[in-house]
Amino acid sequence: MRPASSSAMRTEIRKHTRRAVGAVFACALAAGLAACSNTETGGVAEQAGSQQGYVSGSGVVTQIPKNERTEPIDLEFTLLDGQKTSLADVRKNGTITVINLWYAACPPCRKEAPELEEVAEKYEGKAQLIGANVRDQEAAAQAFVENFNVSYPVMLDSDGEMVGLLSDVLPPRATPSTVVLDSEGRPAARVVGAVEASTLSGLIDDAMKED
Repeated sequence: MRPASSSAMRTEIRKHTRRAVGAVFACALAAGLAACSNTETGGVAEQAGSQQGYVSGSGVVTQIPKNERTEPIDLEFTLLDGQKTSLADVRKNGTITVINLWYAACPPCRKEAPELEEVAEKYEGKAQLIGANVRDQEAAAQAFVENFNVSYPVMLDSDGEMVGLLSDVLPPRATPSTVVLDSEGRPAARVVGAVEASTLSGLIDDAMKED
C-alpha cells in the first residue's frame, strides 16, 4: 500500500478539524440559546460573540478579494425533502452559491426570511440559495419553511458540519449569517446579521461579474 501524500494528509486533517470546530460551535450555540432575548440591542460585532444565540440589527458586510480567498469548500448533505446533494454539485455549472445559517426561533432570521426568498426568486437559475438550520429538529424547520414560503433548499446542520466548514469565515454563534461562494466554491463575501435583499443582490452581482 502506498503511503498517503502530505497534501492528502493535510486535507484530511482540515476535514477533521472543521468537524470538531463545527461540533463545538453547535454546542456553544445551544448553550447560548438559554439566554436568548427578543430585544434587539447592542452592536453586531459585540453580539456575534455574545451568549444570546443570535445576531440582531443590520448585517455587517465583508467582501473578500479574489487573491485572499481560501480553497473551494465542499460538503455532502441531505435536504429536508430527503434529496442528497453537495456544494460541489450545486456549483458544477459555475453557479454562485449562497449559504444562510438560521434557526426558527431566531427573530432576525424571521425578519430576513422574506428578503432571502425575494433574492432566491430573482436569481433563479443564476445563483442558488441554501438554508442551513443550525439547531432545530425537522418538524420545527419544516414549519418555518412552510410559514415563510421558503422555496430554496434547506438542510439540517445537526452535527455542525456546515458551521465548521465556514468557521474560517464567520465568528462563532453568528446567527443569522450569510456567505456567498464564488463560481469556484470559495467564500467571496459574508454578512453577519440579518441581510437585506438589496445588499445580498449586490454581493451576488459582484461575484457574477468576476466570471
